[in-house]
Amino acid sequence: MAALRRAAFLNPGRDLTTGIDLARRAEATGYDSVWVTHGSGRDSFLVLAAYGAATTRLGLGNGVVPIYPRHPVVMAQAALTLAEMTGGRFRLGIGVSHRSSMEAALGVPLREPLAVMREYVAVLRGAFGPGVDFNGRHYRVRWSMGVPERLPAPPIYLAALSVKMLELAGEIADGAVLWLTPPAYVRDVAVPALERGRRRAGKTLDGFETVVAVPLAITDDRPTAASTSSGARPTRGGMTDLRDECDPHRARRGAKAVVRPRAAEGAHSASDLHVSEPSTAPSTSRRARRERRAHGRVPLMVPGRHSHPARSP
Repeated sequence: MAALRRAAFLNPGRDLTTGIDLARRAEATGYDSVWVTHGSGRDSFLVLAAYGAATTRLGLGNGVVPIYPRHPVVMAQAALTLAEMTGGRFRLGIGVSHRSSMEAALGVPLREPLAVMREYVAVLRGAFGPGVDFNGRHYRVRWSMGVPERLPAPPIYLAALSVKMLELAGEIADGAVLWLTPPAYVRDVAVPALERGRRRAGKTLDGFETVVAVPLAITDDRPTAASTSSGARPTRGGMTDLRDECDPHRARRGAKAVVRPRAAEGAHSASDLHVSEPSTAPSTSRRARRERRAHGRVPLMVPGRHSHPARSP
């Protein structure tokens, strides 16, 4: 088994300076890396640049940047520059995002996510190297970075929850970013799918990293916290079940999330969660039944108990 390394999502709330101070604390207390989401808040590349300037060892990652609003060449320029600035500590995390974020909020169609992601990563790989000459269905690119010497290329991590996106991540990426996946889902669904993808590429999981991220709350009041979270599954605010985005079979079954907003005073954006009831849509698929069994509850953290809420194996 690969070594487990402690990581944390660290999104600045009201004050970027506080986030920078927390990045310093994370490094001082032995965290391997910190990650920043890229949604409706601050630009993750700039936040990570600030964290990088304040630290010397701490790994830095986007978790994750949506691909549809940003051309892969533009993404490559930002990633290469940040990798250079931070001495190779940066990991580029990208994802297809969600229909509510792309189509409803930005008016950007979210189409053929698996095919678009495959081409996107191919363009990134070329841009990270001597140059890209790519003629695909979704992207046609002829470009190279106009600097005297090639810049260090960061590893590419894909946001993945559906089986097909997990397999694609294993095939074409250097790592994967999971969200709200309990240990059983990681063990029974995610890891086998990643392994299938690695086999397609003639590789094993050696050297492939998986960021397993869950929200947590630390409390002394276990009964109240347990009663609040019991039977509920968190999602990102206003978004349908994330796996539906890349799993047409699951989407056809009608699985969806019914969102009930909840607010936390002064919470950082990484913890501004909403809660939805799990879908009860029937299915006879063995894979679907296995996925449902693998889904569990978000962990309840009680001070004094040994727990590791966010790790990057």
